[in-house]
Amino acid sequence: AALLWGAILLACSCGPGPPRVGAAPLLAATYVLDDANGLGREFDGIGAVSGGGATSRLLVNYQEPYRSEILDYLFKPNFGASLHILKVEIGGDAQSTDGTEPSHMHYENDENYFRGYEWWLMKEAKKRNPKIKLIGLPWAFPGWIGKGENWPYDYPDITAYYIVSWILGAKQYHDLDIDYIGIWNERAFSSKYIKLLRYTLDKHGLEQVRIIASDRLWEPISFVMMIDSELHGVVDVIGAHYPGTKTVQNAILTGKKLWSSEDYSTFNNDVGAGCWARILNQNYVNGNMTATIAWNLVASYYEELPFGRCALMTAQEPWSGHYKVESPIWITAHTTQFTQPGWSYLQVDGHLEGGGSFVALTDGLGNLTIIIETMSHNHSKCIRPPLPNFNVIPQRATFYLKGSFYMVQTLQVWHSRLDFESGNSSLFQQLHPLQVWRGRFSLDLNVDEVYTLTTLKTGWKCGYPEPPPPQPFPSIYNDDFNIRNPPFSEAPNFADQTGVFEYFVNASDPGDHVFTLRQVVVQRPITWVSDADQTISVIGNFKWVNMTVTCDIYIEKPRDGGVFIAGRVDNGGIYVRDSKGVFFWVFADGTYRVTGDLAGKEILMKGLAGVRDNAWHTLTLNIQGNSASGLLNGYPLWENVTISKPGNGWAALGTRSFEFAQFDNFHVE
Repeated sequence: AALLWGAILLACSCGPGPPRVGAAPLLAATYVLDDANGLGREFDGIGAVSGGGATSRLLVNYQEPYRSEILDYLFKPNFGASLHILKVEIGGDAQSTDGTEPSHMHYENDENYFRGYEWWLMKEAKKRNPKIKLIGLPWAFPGWIGKGENWPYDYPDITAYYIVSWILGAKQYHDLDIDYIGIWNERAFSSKYIKLLRYTLDKHGLEQVRIIASDRLWEPISFVMMIDSELHGVVDVIGAHYPGTKTVQNAILTGKKLWSSEDYSTFNNDVGAGCWARILNQNYVNGNMTATIAWNLVASYYEELPFGRCALMTAQEPWSGHYKVESPIWITAHTTQFTQPGWSYLQVDGHLEGGGSFVALTDGLGNLTIIIETMSHNHSKCIRPPLPNFNVIPQRATFYLKGSFYMVQTLQVWHSRLDFESGNSSLFQQLHPLQVWRGRFSLDLNVDEVYTLTTLKTGWKCGYPEPPPPQPFPSIYNDDFNIRNPPFSEAPNFADQTGVFEYFVNASDPGDHVFTLRQVVVQRPITWVSDADQTISVIGNFKWVNMTVTCDIYIEKPRDGGVFIAGRVDNGGIYVRDSKGVFFWVFADGTYRVTGDLAGKEILMKGLAGVRDNAWHTLTLNIQGNSASGLLNGYPLWENVTISKPGNGWAALGTRSFEFAQFDNFHVE
């Protein structure tokens, strides 16, 4: 009956659920909400990151209506997460956690504002919420910016020109206004560069674009701003990552807006929801932070890559259409559906006597929203930093509304309870409105709950019908890359882990290979982590054991060029350098190799193949049990190579170095 009632609630009514019966309270305390002596800090919003990296990779090739449904759950106001902020990676052609994202300038004389999927995602977000704030931040940079050095600040004028080009391109080609720009994700900042960036923005008429620094820790940026008045003048927001709800004195003394500009990063089950609920309140209560941004927006990358499912929701199966609206989406809604950037926090301590916290916000026009969370320690641990011990107990909270809120008579009530015993959590349910009597009301709070009490009547929880059930990646998969005007620059489901693989039109080809997939990064980028020395893109089902991979290949680099196809590839993301598997290489000098690793150190077989550069050849790799064999142009080249481990993994293709090469007629079975 309970299940049925829940189903009816979800399917048809978006109205009040059954009234809740509170447990016997152990502790009672009172709290005063008053605006008579002015307000607290201005609220800047709740958001999420796409990128850092390639986290939205699989989202783009969902079929409709599922793709639009996912976007609605993320961005549509008063629907799901209703996000106020979208932060995207400015692709830098390098590994940035779960893959590489393409740059708008692979080379010095190259500009293209249609690569990757972040442009598309920002437009889809704006389409749903024209008021959403947009942030751009680089994790890595194309190699030419450092002129051979792994450092973006030796030629700060070039770096500033590159970043400002991205902002101008967003406007010129997509009519997108970027609101905030960052420096270099979780890496060093340069005061000289930040000042030059402000100067370059202003010179191009981009005075309205604000600067966030430094997307790392509170220090040293806060200290340097205190002693460098020019730097203080150009940085608008101090953004810290994973601050553990705390700030530092110097940051407060700057008088600047303080943001948790990347946070959460936690597996999106109910503990992840508990983490998110706790920090959304306590980042302000403990740390004066007026925006919190989750990494990451939607888990649209192969789950076995690093930090699988560390996102607000999950959409990692475009081939089936399956996606999951995880509990952090509804935790987000408790704040986002009842506040807007530009509202103000009330000046109030915000700590509950029995543990937990509350925040109160107003639009200054009489509306009031209170968000209460009572997350227990073990049910709200984030991935980082470590969480000191604390206790939360059932309690009765009595609130006194004073000042302009004294006249409030009714508050709408939205409630979530994370149930770790039965796993039967109740998420974002509308309860009966609460009557306020002479500016006073009481609420019995249990552990692991979230309440929103608000004068707004706009909250909404209705969903779409259940998406299709999950399915594994197809066991037979082909791509001939024959698409004249592809909607995206990358072929579906290929997840680049070093280098960038793009659709390519081979104008000089007589016909068989006009449309191909080409690796286009030819200089090692200014990296964020240790990219491999080879390029690689993975695809398929990580659980695959036995497989046949076939692909036409075209080496473009004479003498020492080379390409590979591979199976059972066991690693990617930030660990890509350590990838093991079965790799079948052919080289422009006419030799071949079989290795057990991407680095090419573990040689299982080698010999002569007769392959040459600037000609098409077909490679086939067959892996069965603990044995592998390879064919060249349909004829056996090597066989009976013994494979010990890994026992499973993705299919892949790639190149020996950062070099041009082409691939066509990819097939895996």
